[in-house]
Amino acid sequence: MFSVWRPEVFQGSLRKTGYFEGWYFKHVSRDETAACALIPGVSLPCDRRKAHAFVQFYDARGGTSSYVRYPLSDFRADRNTFGLEIGRNRFSMNRVQLDIDQDGESIRAELDYRTIHPWPVTWLSPGAMGWYAFVPGMECYHGVLSFNHTIEGYCEKDGVHTDFTGGKGYIEKDWGTSMPSSWIWMQSNHFDEPEASFFGSIAKIPWLGRYFTGYLFGFYFRGEVHRFTTYTGAGIRHLKVDEDLITLEVEDRKLRMEISGKREEGACLKTPRAGGMTGRINETLNSSISLRLSGKRGGETLYSGVGRRAGLEYAGDVRELISELAPP
Repeated sequence: MFSVWRPEVFQGSLRKTGYFEGWYFKHVSRDETAACALIPGVSLPCDRRKAHAFVQFYDARGGTSSYVRYPLSDFRADRNTFGLEIGRNRFSMNRVQLDIDQDGESIRAELDYRTIHPWPVTWLSPGAMGWYAFVPGMECYHGVLSFNHTIEGYCEKDGVHTDFTGGKGYIEKDWGTSMPSSWIWMQSNHFDEPEASFFGSIAKIPWLGRYFTGYLFGFYFRGEVHRFTTYTGAGIRHLKVDEDLITLEVEDRKLRMEISGKREEGACLKTPRAGGMTGRINETLNSSISLRLSGKRGGETLYSGVGRRAGLEYAGDVRELISELAPP
C-alpha cells in the first residue's frame, strides 16, 4: 500500500490483465553526439498467452529502435526499493547493466548514475501525479524519477562502443492499462544552465466513463522544481501545434512559462494498449525546446534558454487537446 509514495518501484502485479508498466532511461553523451533510450517493462494483455517482459532500445544517432521480448518468468522486481531484472539485464536508480544477445540484437551496457534529482514526493503529493496518484481507475499514471543526473559508463550495440561518461541522463515511468488516446510529451536537460531541466506533458485522460485533459510541467532550476500542473491550479493560456512545432504558455498565480518546441525526425517505438504493446509512436531525441520562465504579467525573466537533445512527441489527435485547453 505504501508504493504510491515510491513511484519508482513496480506498482503492479504479474497476475493482472490489461496492464503495463514501463521505465524510461534517457542517456546523452558528454559531447552530445550520441543519445539513446532504454525502456524495460512488462506487458500483460487480456490474452495471457501474449504476456511478456521486454527491453526496448532507441538509438537516436542511428535513428533505429529494437524491441527484445522475454518470457514473463524472466521478470523480477523488488517491492521495497527499485530493483528490476529482465533476463540478464538489471535496472535500478543508480545503475543499469545490459546483456542482450538474442533476436539478432547484441547490446551491452554498464551505466552508473550520480546526483539523482527526482520530482519531490510528499505525503499529500507523491510525485509528479500529485494527489491524482491516489485516484483509482485512471488509465495511465506517470512518474518523474530523475530530472537530471550524471552518467559514468558505456553502451555497446552491434560492436559500436559509445562512452557516456560525463554525460547526462533522465528517468521517468508510466503504468496502467494504456497510454492516453492523445498526448504531447517533451523533455530536455541540456540547457546552457547546468541546473536546468524540463519535462512537460498534456494528455486526454479517460476516467469513469468520461475524460478530462490533464497536464504536468516541471522545471528543475537550481535545486527547485517549479510545477505547473492541473492539480496546482496552473492554466494553459496558449497552445498551438503544427506538424513540427509546438508553442504554449502556462502560468500559475506567480509565474509564467513560455515554451516552444521544434520536432525533428526520430524512430518508431511500441506503446501499450490495454496492456499489450500494440501501439506505435515516433520518438525523437534530436529536437529542441526554447523556454522562458518569468514573473506573471510581464515580470522579471528568471531564466531563458534553449534545451538541446530534447525528446518531443505527439500522439493521437492533438487538436482535441487544443480545443479543450485553448479554444479559439
